[in-house]
Amino acid sequence: MTLVRRIRRLLAVTLPVVLLDQATKALARSFLVPGEVYDILPFANLRLGFNRGISFGLLPADETWGVFVLIGVSAIISIGVAVWSLTTRSRSESAALALILAGALGNLIDRVKDGMVTDFIDLHAAGYHWPAFNGADIAITFGALWLVAGSFAIGAWRRSEAA
Repeated sequence: MTLVRRIRRLLAVTLPVVLLDQATKALARSFLVPGEVYDILPFANLRLGFNRGISFGLLPADETWGVFVLIGVSAIISIGVAVWSLTTRSRSESAALALILAGALGNLIDRVKDGMVTDFIDLHAAGYHWPAFNGADIAITFGALWLVAGSFAIGAWRRSEAA
């Protein structure tokens, strides 16, 4: 497969996911009020929050230099994932990496624009809440799970490419 076809395949997954992520975050910032909880399902709320750290509020970057470090690290990881996706021969592995890249780029866009990431999905059960997250986080999670699952079936991935 040519490099141009691989780039097109990467963009076919990445661009729609990034656009959907950015659209849902814009809607959340427009219609949700920070601190207010909007019940949508017995186990899910909408709750607008802003994350200055990495996933789930870890390593908060309250200082300007910290934001720049997170932006730099995110950009380097995004480039690495893009290169990996373009060099793999497996369509399945490439798609999983494209989801990870889309999520990383969606959160990177937030961090560059606002210095923080917009979160608004709040899952909970029995009084316990998972840290708020967003569509980009979902893409990263599903891409990573797909990649891990595929690593156990790497022979099947390689065989599917021959078909």
